[in-house]
Amino acid sequence: MQDQADRSHAASVRAVVFDVGHVLYGWDIGALYAKLIPDRAHRDWFLAHVVTPDWHFQHDRGRPVAETIPELQAKFPGEAANIAAYGPRWLETITGPVQGMHELVAELDAAGVPLFAITNFSAEFWAMFRPTAPIFDRFRDIVVSGAEQLFKPEPEIYALALRRFGLAPGEGLFVDDRIENVRAGTAAGFPGHHFTGAARLRARLEAEGLLARQAA
Repeated sequence: MQDQADRSHAASVRAVVFDVGHVLYGWDIGALYAKLIPDRAHRDWFLAHVVTPDWHFQHDRGRPVAETIPELQAKFPGEAANIAAYGPRWLETITGPVQGMHELVAELDAAGVPLFAITNFSAEFWAMFRPTAPIFDRFRDIVVSGAEQLFKPEPEIYALALRRFGLAPGEGLFVDDRIENVRAGTAAGFPGHHFTGAARLRARLEAEGLLARQAA
Protein backbone atom coordinates (compact mmCIF):
# COMPACT_ATOMS: atom_id res chain seq x y z
CA MET A 1 0.00 0.00 0.00
CA GLN A 2 1.37 3.43 -0.88
CA ASP A 3 1.73 5.92 1.94
CA GLN A 4 -0.72 8.78 2.37
CA ALA A 5 1.73 11.22 0.82
CA ASP A 6 1.38 9.35 -2.49
CA ARG A 7 -2.25 10.32 -2.99
CA SER A 8 -3.27 11.75 -6.37
CA HIS A 9 -4.04 15.40 -7.08
CA ALA A 10 -6.47 17.07 -9.45
CA ALA A 11 -3.73 18.68 -11.55
CA SER A 12 -1.79 16.41 -13.86
CA VAL A 13 1.80 15.77 -12.78
CA ARG A 14 4.17 17.00 -15.50
CA ALA A 15 7.48 17.57 -13.65
CA VAL A 16 9.63 15.86 -11.03
CA VAL A 17 11.17 17.70 -8.07
CA PHE A 18 13.97 15.81 -6.33
CA ASP A 19 15.65 15.98 -2.98
CA VAL A 20 19.43 15.49 -3.30
CA GLY A 21 20.87 13.76 -0.21
CA HIS A 22 19.92 10.06 0.08
CA VAL A 23 17.85 10.36 -3.11
CA LEU A 24 20.37 11.27 -5.81
CA TYR A 25 23.60 11.05 -3.79
CA GLY A 26 24.57 9.23 -0.63
CA TRP A 27 25.84 11.33 2.27
CA ASP A 28 27.66 10.08 5.36
CA ILE A 29 29.77 12.17 7.73
CA GLY A 30 31.40 8.93 8.83
CA ALA A 31 32.88 8.41 5.36
CA LEU A 32 35.24 11.33 6.01
CA TYR A 33 36.08 10.48 9.61
CA ALA A 34 36.80 6.84 8.85
CA LYS A 35 39.91 8.26 7.15
CA LEU A 36 40.80 10.66 9.95
CA ILE A 37 40.01 8.71 13.13
CA PRO A 38 41.15 5.08 12.77
CA ASP A 39 40.12 4.07 16.30
CA ARG A 40 36.52 2.87 16.01
CA ALA A 41 35.49 3.71 19.58
CA HIS A 42 36.91 7.22 19.31
CA ARG A 43 35.28 7.72 15.91
CA ASP A 44 31.88 6.52 17.14
CA TRP A 45 32.06 8.91 20.09
CA PHE A 46 33.15 11.79 17.84
CA LEU A 47 30.26 11.22 15.40
CA ALA A 48 27.75 10.94 18.24
CA HIS A 49 28.88 13.98 20.23
CA VAL A 50 31.04 16.34 18.16
CA VAL A 51 30.48 16.50 14.38
CA THR A 52 26.91 15.22 14.27
CA PRO A 53 24.11 15.55 11.70
CA ASP A 54 22.29 17.98 13.98
CA TRP A 55 25.41 20.16 14.19
CA HIS A 56 25.77 19.98 10.41
CA PHE A 57 22.16 20.99 9.70
CA GLN A 58 22.77 24.56 10.86
CA HIS A 59 24.86 24.98 7.71
CA ASP A 60 21.83 23.94 5.66
CA ARG A 61 19.99 26.84 7.32
CA GLY A 62 22.65 29.30 6.18
CA ARG A 63 25.33 29.47 8.91
CA PRO A 64 28.91 29.62 7.57
CA VAL A 65 31.64 27.24 8.70
CA ALA A 66 33.74 30.29 9.60
CA GLU A 67 31.39 30.64 12.58
CA THR A 68 30.41 27.07 13.38
CA ILE A 69 33.81 25.40 13.33
CA PRO A 70 35.49 27.76 15.86
CA GLU A 71 32.42 27.43 18.11
CA LEU A 72 32.72 23.64 18.08
CA GLN A 73 36.48 23.73 18.55
CA ALA A 74 36.01 25.88 21.64
CA LYS A 75 33.63 23.25 23.03
CA PHE A 76 35.90 20.30 22.14
CA PRO A 77 39.48 21.70 22.01
CA GLY A 78 41.01 18.24 21.98
CA GLU A 79 39.25 17.55 18.67
CA ALA A 80 40.19 20.85 17.03
CA ALA A 81 42.13 19.30 14.14
CA ASN A 82 39.40 16.80 13.29
CA ILE A 83 36.75 19.50 13.46
CA ALA A 84 38.83 21.81 11.25
CA ALA A 85 38.90 19.15 8.52
CA TYR A 86 35.13 19.21 8.10
CA GLY A 87 34.99 22.34 5.98
CA PRO A 88 37.77 21.79 3.42
CA ARG A 89 37.20 18.03 3.19
CA TRP A 90 33.39 18.08 3.19
CA LEU A 91 33.16 16.56 -0.30
CA GLU A 92 34.49 13.33 1.21
CA THR A 93 31.15 12.92 3.02
CA ILE A 94 29.49 12.33 -0.38
CA THR A 95 29.46 8.58 -0.94
CA GLY A 96 28.40 8.56 -4.61
CA PRO A 97 25.22 8.23 -6.67
CA VAL A 98 22.24 6.40 -5.20
CA GLN A 99 21.83 3.13 -7.08
CA GLY A 100 19.71 3.45 -10.21
CA MET A 101 18.83 7.09 -9.70
CA HIS A 102 21.10 8.82 -12.18
CA GLU A 103 19.90 6.48 -14.88
CA LEU A 104 16.31 7.33 -13.95
CA VAL A 105 17.05 11.06 -14.12
CA ALA A 106 18.59 10.59 -17.58
CA GLU A 107 15.48 8.74 -18.74
CA LEU A 108 13.19 11.47 -17.48
CA ASP A 109 15.29 14.13 -19.15
CA ALA A 110 15.31 12.21 -22.43
CA ALA A 111 11.52 11.97 -22.19
CA GLY A 112 11.30 15.75 -21.90
CA VAL A 113 10.10 15.78 -18.28
CA PRO A 114 11.07 19.05 -16.53
CA LEU A 115 13.42 18.36 -13.61
CA PHE A 116 13.88 20.47 -10.48
CA ALA A 117 15.21 20.02 -6.95
CA ILE A 118 14.59 21.31 -3.43
CA THR A 119 17.48 20.47 -1.16
CA ASN A 120 18.52 21.18 2.42
CA PHE A 121 22.13 22.02 1.62
CA SER A 122 24.72 24.52 2.81
CA ALA A 123 25.32 27.22 0.21
CA GLU A 124 29.07 26.88 0.81
CA PHE A 125 29.04 23.12 0.42
CA TRP A 126 26.75 23.34 -2.61
CA ALA A 127 29.31 25.61 -4.29
CA MET A 128 31.92 22.88 -3.68
CA PHE A 129 29.66 20.01 -4.70
CA ARG A 130 27.81 21.32 -7.75
CA PRO A 131 30.85 21.32 -10.11
CA THR A 132 31.43 17.63 -9.29
CA ALA A 133 27.86 16.64 -10.18
CA PRO A 134 27.08 17.11 -13.89
CA ILE A 135 23.73 15.35 -13.40
CA PHE A 136 22.38 18.75 -12.36
CA ASP A 137 23.02 20.11 -15.85
CA ARG A 138 19.75 18.31 -16.65
CA PHE A 139 17.82 20.34 -14.04
CA ARG A 140 16.00 23.58 -14.83
CA ASP A 141 16.27 25.06 -11.33
CA ILE A 142 17.36 24.02 -7.83
CA VAL A 143 16.26 25.63 -4.56
CA VAL A 144 19.13 25.36 -2.03
CA SER A 145 18.09 25.92 1.57
CA GLY A 146 21.32 27.56 2.71
CA ALA A 147 21.18 30.11 -0.09
CA GLU A 148 17.55 30.97 0.65
CA GLN A 149 17.78 30.55 4.45
CA LEU A 150 14.63 28.46 4.24
CA PHE A 151 14.52 24.81 5.29
CA LYS A 152 12.41 21.74 4.60
CA PRO A 153 9.84 20.94 5.98
CA GLU A 154 8.97 24.61 6.54
CA PRO A 155 6.16 25.65 4.15
CA GLU A 156 7.95 28.77 2.89
CA ILE A 157 10.56 26.78 0.96
CA TYR A 158 7.87 24.92 -0.99
CA ALA A 159 6.00 28.15 -1.76
CA LEU A 160 9.24 29.64 -3.09
CA ALA A 161 9.85 26.53 -5.20
CA LEU A 162 6.39 26.68 -6.80
CA ARG A 163 7.00 30.29 -7.82
CA ARG A 164 10.54 29.71 -9.05
CA PHE A 165 9.71 26.56 -10.97
CA GLY A 166 6.59 28.00 -12.59
CA LEU A 167 4.47 25.06 -11.46
CA ALA A 168 0.83 25.06 -10.46
CA PRO A 169 -0.13 23.06 -7.36
CA GLY A 170 -0.24 19.39 -8.30
CA GLU A 171 2.10 19.61 -11.28
CA GLY A 172 5.39 18.68 -9.60
CA LEU A 173 5.95 15.23 -8.08
CA PHE A 174 8.19 15.77 -5.04
CA VAL A 175 10.60 12.94 -4.18
CA ASP A 176 12.25 12.95 -0.74
CA ASP A 177 13.58 10.30 1.64
CA ARG A 178 12.20 12.03 4.76
CA ILE A 179 8.48 11.50 5.21
CA GLU A 180 8.03 14.77 7.11
CA ASN A 181 9.38 16.65 4.09
CA VAL A 182 7.09 14.73 1.75
CA ARG A 183 4.03 15.47 3.87
CA ALA A 184 4.90 19.16 4.08
CA GLY A 185 5.44 19.29 0.33
CA THR A 186 2.11 17.60 -0.28
CA ALA A 187 0.36 20.16 1.93
CA ALA A 188 2.06 22.95 -0.06
CA GLY A 189 0.99 21.66 -3.48
CA PHE A 190 3.58 19.05 -4.44
CA PRO A 191 2.13 15.54 -4.73
CA GLY A 192 4.67 13.47 -2.84
CA HIS A 193 6.63 10.26 -3.14
CA HIS A 194 8.46 8.93 -0.09
CA PHE A 195 11.71 7.65 -1.57
CA THR A 196 12.80 4.14 -0.61
CA GLY A 197 14.60 3.15 -3.80
CA ALA A 198 14.74 3.58 -7.56
CA ALA A 199 12.47 0.63 -8.39
CA ARG A 200 9.50 1.93 -6.43
CA LEU A 201 10.01 5.43 -7.76
CA ARG A 202 10.06 4.10 -11.33
CA ALA A 203 6.72 2.41 -10.70
CA ARG A 204 5.30 5.73 -9.48
CA LEU A 205 6.67 7.60 -12.50
CA GLU A 206 5.13 5.02 -14.82
CA ALA A 207 1.80 5.29 -13.00
CA GLU A 208 1.91 9.08 -13.43
CA GLY A 209 2.58 8.66 -17.16
CA LEU A 210 6.00 10.33 -16.95
CA LEU A 211 7.87 7.21 -18.09
CA ALA A 212 6.79 4.42 -20.42
CA ARG A 213 6.11 1.13 -18.67
CA GLN A 214 8.92 -1.36 -18.96
CA ALA A 215 8.20 -4.76 -20.47
CA ALA A 216 7.75 -7.48 -17.85
